[in-house]
Amino acid sequence: MTNHRSGMNCTDNFKLCFIYGLIVTATWSCATFKKEGYKLVWSDEFSYIGYPDTTRWSYDLGDGCPNVCNWGNNENQYYTNGLKNARVENGHLVITALKEQVYKYGYSSARMASKGMGDWKYGRIEARARLPYGRGIWPAIWMLPTERKYGGWPSSGEIDIMENVGFMPDSVFGSVHTKKFNHSIGTQKTRGVFIKNTHKDFHTYEIEWDPNKIDFLLDGKIYFTFRNTGSGPEEWPFDQAFHIILNIAVGGNWGGQKGIDENIFPQKMEVDYVRVYQKNLPK
Repeated sequence: MTNHRSGMNCTDNFKLCFIYGLIVTATWSCATFKKEGYKLVWSDEFSYIGYPDTTRWSYDLGDGCPNVCNWGNNENQYYTNGLKNARVENGHLVITALKEQVYKYGYSSARMASKGMGDWKYGRIEARARLPYGRGIWPAIWMLPTERKYGGWPSSGEIDIMENVGFMPDSVFGSVHTKKFNHSIGTQKTRGVFIKNTHKDFHTYEIEWDPNKIDFLLDGKIYFTFRNTGSGPEEWPFDQAFHIILNIAVGGNWGGQKGIDENIFPQKMEVDYVRVYQKNLPK
């Protein structure tokens, strides 16, 4: 939707879920990522209290109008910059979705972005988080291009490090969207992983991104790779700087497919840290 803290949760066995006609099964053990060659270039450990650090995070506010109303996904929440929706406490960023009337919307939430304060081309991006739970909830850790060199969405790309929808509480997904591969035409490149207790345990959601590929990892283990075939920006617009977004949406085209359980609120995503590592790569 990221000094490793003690008590990290890892699940020994995972089954890659059925998604867009593909079933894959894999078993692995949790391993610590060795960062040889990488340097920590940006992080937020959330070791403070109150509002999120304004030198690292800004807010996407409202409903996305007049540019892309309902954030392009028919979402049901209104994003605010209030402490009730985004605050730092107990070493975590807490993004909270509430059932309340805000203008014409029945829910409030927060959407944090590092745009202009954390923008990178290539690297290892990781966030350790505990997810919300319940039908209608749609948390995400993801990335958008800071400058849309190749045009509006999806031409300039999107990287979804982690998405989860409440009606599939035991699955998380990693995806890319490009002009050629995107959900609006049913061609997005995506993979899901079965994982227990996403709302009880913290897990680390990661990508490793270089000029040739993007690896998607869960707790240090690769479960999906999207490769650069050299066919150009319609397939691979990922040669530009991207920034991180953390949010909880309510409802929407995907999150609301099975409706919204109004009895689950409030719901929160707790982020333990966000870290970005880079190594010397072609510019």
